[in-house]
Amino acid sequence: MPGLERGTVELVPHDPGWKRDYAAEVERLEALVAERVIAFEHVGSTAIEGLAAKPVVDMLAVVDDLAAATDLVPVLEDHGYEHRPNDDVSGRLFLAKGPRTDRTHYLSITEHSSDCYTDQIAFRDYLQSHPDIMVEYEELKRRLAVEYSDDRASYTEAKVSFVQRVLERVTDRE
Repeated sequence: MPGLERGTVELVPHDPGWKRDYAAEVERLEALVAERVIAFEHVGSTAIEGLAAKPVVDMLAVVDDLAAATDLVPVLEDHGYEHRPNDDVSGRLFLAKGPRTDRTHYLSITEHSSDCYTDQIAFRDYLQSHPDIMVEYEELKRRLAVEYSDDRASYTEAKVSFVQRVLERVTDRE
């Protein structure tokens, strides 16, 4: 079962159970919001087989119109999610599931055409198809997790240049 305290960084070896945790949460969410969500995607490190990750399952919920999807927030809040500000990520509504001491899922509601969607899918797919880059990313994450174990924002910021380089590779190939 996934879970991590808000604001902290801890990496664990890849757990095949994360795929089941994702599927179970999608099934639960579909019962709540299926008529409003076009698709769900498992993203982030827990979606990449073999990659160490923070034990929090990242998910995308794809909608036709993000502005109209704001009414999903109260429904999700009534079912264990906390709405969080976008921070520096535009084009999404961001929610976290679980108490602050044990976050289990991150849910980004976004449009299919948004940078949030395309970047996360492109990054996931590139790492899945390039094991050498996945290993390089894991090594970076491990170093940063030691340095920023109690500072999630700095950990995330320190990965940005790597992520951007990967996304530039994807763009160059298209």
